[in-house]
Amino acid sequence: MNKKYIATCLLALAMSGCNDEFLTVIPETALSSATFFVKEADFQQAVNGAYEPLRQMFNERAWVLEEMHSDNTYYARNTLYGAVDPTENVADFAVPTASGITANDNVLVQYRLNYRIIARTNQILASIDDVDFAAASKNNLKGQALFLRAFAYFDLVRLFGKVPLHLQPVTGREDAALPLASTEELYAQVEKDAKEASTLLLNKAKQEAGRATSGAAKTLLANLYITQKKWALAEPLLKDVITNDGYILMPDYANAFSTTTGNKNNAESVFEIQYMEGSAGYNGNQIYRFIPSPISAAEIAPITGTSNPQPTSQESNNIPTPDLIAAYETGDKRKDISIGMVTLSGSLAENKVYPYIKKYAKTHSLHNNTGMNWPVYRYAEVLLLMAESLNEQGKPAEAATYIDQVRARAGLAATTATTQATMREAIFKERRVELAFENKRWFDLTRTGRVKEIIGAYGAKVKANPALYYFPKGAAPPPNAFTVLDDYYGLPAVESALTPHF
Repeated sequence: MNKKYIATCLLALAMSGCNDEFLTVIPETALSSATFFVKEADFQQAVNGAYEPLRQMFNERAWVLEEMHSDNTYYARNTLYGAVDPTENVADFAVPTASGITANDNVLVQYRLNYRIIARTNQILASIDDVDFAAASKNNLKGQALFLRAFAYFDLVRLFGKVPLHLQPVTGREDAALPLASTEELYAQVEKDAKEASTLLLNKAKQEAGRATSGAAKTLLANLYITQKKWALAEPLLKDVITNDGYILMPDYANAFSTTTGNKNNAESVFEIQYMEGSAGYNGNQIYRFIPSPISAAEIAPITGTSNPQPTSQESNNIPTPDLIAAYETGDKRKDISIGMVTLSGSLAENKVYPYIKKYAKTHSLHNNTGMNWPVYRYAEVLLLMAESLNEQGKPAEAATYIDQVRARAGLAATTATTQATMREAIFKERRVELAFENKRWFDLTRTGRVKEIIGAYGAKVKANPALYYFPKGAAPPPNAFTVLDDYYGLPAVESALTPHF
């Protein structure tokens, strides 16, 4: 009887439903956010994971959307390939967009990588204050998470203008789709996160190499203020970085950038993406994505220095434009360090000599496997941001002291700009050559309101003389080239199918 009674009770309980407490029991043998975050080492591991999407982002997509989508670099056709690909559309300013939505794959991947960072940092920030461990370590880990979330949202707002603002871990379908936040709301969150990060993070001298520092957070925050034209707010931040954070210009411009195995996170580096050559999965291969093609093994060997050079036949990305090459002043040491030339015997173009991004062509061991870090913020940019913030407050003479430090390293005389207008143009041009191929040009065009002016004129030149812009004989840009001159990309179509808010 007792057994029957117990069985009946259990059946009745099952049929009548279970209470919330029973439903929320967490399996102790399964790893989840509720069981994982219990000690300091768990947060260290989670923060490491929050950096991870940056490697793919900067190796594959950021340079497409933020550098090749400008007048600095272009897409060199290999007509044997035939079909137009999504990267070519970006270079041609012809990304198919309707009702604010695009199916371009570069847009989709960049969007998702940023939200991967945001999802991981949201989980860290939601859990870290509930676990007891040393305050100094907790502040540093929390600061890194805040910096990375600010970094991701800053990239998103500059690319798209409006995106969903997730600040808490997503727990189900009902909170997965949020309305689009305004540009101002996104800027405000970036400011909040970067400010807090700057107070929690260690400075470069004390921080583990490769991690975000207080100087990186202050530079990001100053970059935000300059994007918003809040010049007076940017100035003291940049002054603090210049005066107190220990950065210097490397005496030789070439040494501002890492090799595949060394010179990483050097004295000029404020923040850079970490890569490691080898089989562990931490490598990059940017130079192979950028190198002009078709290129033979003999032609690529002097560029990469590998013992097993191999030919490539893909179409060619991020090829320096004649416009950028002409922007370097006579005697500028940066030109030969940043841009090399290579002759492609198999090219279908009449002029078989192509420029390539020499800045990222560092000797390495393994074909298609490099370890050079990607520079995101360098001290040279801090100086140029400082010059800009001063000049826009009507202090061109003070601005000159900062731009001239950058010019002197490049072997150039002091700027001749003396008025606010001429200094503004001098800084704009200096940023172009100093920061070439570092994903700055597109955002410089959008924040200064010069997209239609500069890209319109650039597009007209490409159409008028395709051969000068690396088109094979008889080839020309498509009819829709240089027709989409918007400041923002459309939101990804795949994501729009998952939300009613796009």
